[in-house]
Amino acid sequence: MKLSSDVHLVGGGNLGFNISDPGDCHIYVVDGGDELAIIDSGVGAGVEQVLDNIRADGLKVDRIGHLVVTHYHADHAGGLARLRRLTGAKTYASKGCASAIAEGDEEAISLCPIDVAFDEDEEIRVGDLRLIPISTPGHCAGHSSFLVQGRDRTYLFSGDSLFWGGTVLLQNIPDCSLQDTVASVEKLASHDFDALLPGHLTISMRDGKRHAVAAAATVRSLGIPKQAVQI
Repeated sequence: MKLSSDVHLVGGGNLGFNISDPGDCHIYVVDGGDELAIIDSGVGAGVEQVLDNIRADGLKVDRIGHLVVTHYHADHAGGLARLRRLTGAKTYASKGCASAIAEGDEEAISLCPIDVAFDEDEEIRVGDLRLIPISTPGHCAGHSSFLVQGRDRTYLFSGDSLFWGGTVLLQNIPDCSLQDTVASVEKLASHDFDALLPGHLTISMRDGKRHAVAAAATVRSLGIPKQAVQI
């Protein structure tokens, strides 16, 4: 599903558009011209469908050079090893979550070798585009969002750190932090971007920053942003 000249939506499950496995997060392709990057991988069961969706959009799978994850939860990173095997692309995760993906523990998940463990602001070149990581823990430890300056707009890929309407996703899990979520919301509101491309639910292709501003306004009034999904 082509969203713009820079971005395609190629996967998503029950909390989205049901174009791949029901458990998948939104899976995006960033088109940098001679290279492609996939942002998040879904749970893994729908990887072949994701690749078919990429081909159906007129993109060549052999141009995929980068597999980037926002965080290590299974709906975002479960398919990483399979995509790596099928495409030969490099895998990327923040230093804060790379070890959980590569080694696993009882509170995370064991998945796949990470070829590049990046720091905040350490850009990832995708052809003539750049993905700039922003550290946004809160939903889980080591979570990252990504800014991309595209051809006609700037995109924020927010993973599970921020959703449409200025909502967030807090869960009763060991690595989820309200305080970190609040700090991440305020950080995202300090950046300029046009399109908000979250890990689930509604997408905003224009005026996306309004959602970060709404969440930050709630935080600054000593409130807690609403939950994006009722658990």
